[in-house]
Amino acid sequence: TAMIELMGELGIAENLRWIRSTVGTYVGGKIYPFVTPTDLLRFSAIPLRDRLNLGLVTLKLRRQKDWRSLEAESAESWLKQHATSEAYRVWWEPMLRGKFGQFHDRVGMPWLWSKIQTRVASRKGVLGREMLGYPVNSFDEIFETLVKKIEAAGGRVLLSTAVTSVAVKNDAAVGLVARGPAGECIEESFDLVLATVPSFVFPKLVQLPDDYRARLSGVHYLAAVVVILELSRPLTDIYWMNIADRSVPFLGIIEHTNLMSRDLYGGNYVAYLTNYLDREDRLYRMSQDELLELYMPHLSKFNPEFQPSWVKRVHYNSVSAAQPIIPPGYSRMMAEHRTPIKRLWLANTTQIYPEDRGTNYSVGMGRKVARMIMDAAA
Repeated sequence: TAMIELMGELGIAENLRWIRSTVGTYVGGKIYPFVTPTDLLRFSAIPLRDRLNLGLVTLKLRRQKDWRSLEAESAESWLKQHATSEAYRVWWEPMLRGKFGQFHDRVGMPWLWSKIQTRVASRKGVLGREMLGYPVNSFDEIFETLVKKIEAAGGRVLLSTAVTSVAVKNDAAVGLVARGPAGECIEESFDLVLATVPSFVFPKLVQLPDDYRARLSGVHYLAAVVVILELSRPLTDIYWMNIADRSVPFLGIIEHTNLMSRDLYGGNYVAYLTNYLDREDRLYRMSQDELLELYMPHLSKFNPEFQPSWVKRVHYNSVSAAQPIIPPGYSRMMAEHRTPIKRLWLANTTQIYPEDRGTNYSVGMGRKVARMIMDAAA
């Protein structure tokens, strides 16, 4: 809803499209569609009683409206109590391990609760198909239009300008020190500072009290690595492919042109190969070509006809702080938006709670913190 409201405010609401999605899961060498509840009954990777349990656990979480009653437990421990051993082994555990790797047992249950709530909310009724919203001109249009609005109101947006420190005087933020695109030093004074950097970066910019710094260091981040393929042919007919098979070295395949028309992308088919990795993982340190060499042999598992010649162009991107790992009991340890330093605020993805991080929630949090700042200044 926050993103929809923002697009309306920017005058580009008509560019949002609602589209039926297709979801699949790869497990045991086979792709299983997961579009309707009937598909769950056809999920022959586990016996019928375990399929029913998988559905009942999902339904239980859907009906759970108070996440606080789940907060003390990890997702792993809760699932082991409520899911059958086979449903956990084949479905839940590979998903947790794929998403969080060696940290899969440290994730608080509200993370899983919020995921179920979000996916259910995208369906029209119990038997409905999932509907996903996407801006036709990509999210770039939103960001570019927002920049124009800011500049029209007298603001400035400085890209390629790295903040090196927050200037503090008399225990209050008074400005920023930054490095410009040409390496020049920039010092500017401000009435207040709102930082949106990852928690492990923030203490490098400003001296913080021990208690607040400990709250920041209590959250570990996973990095995201994405290899994007432009293909001459589609890999599958599924938009979102979850991979519950850890022999495959990536977490999922999102074939964007199974959601949006390939006519918008020069007639090519677009597939994202996604991964969440610890920053110490060897895959995170691999180059685009090294990852492609590792990934390519596995693509025939999803389409036996696949040939490397289908790949017309490759893009690579990595983000060092993509997915915070939020532990059980997090509401008692989360860093406040208002820091102990006067006129210094923080808003980042570790504070989107109990929801998981996402662009929509970032917009919502931005509005919330802006109101807090205005109220404090009144």
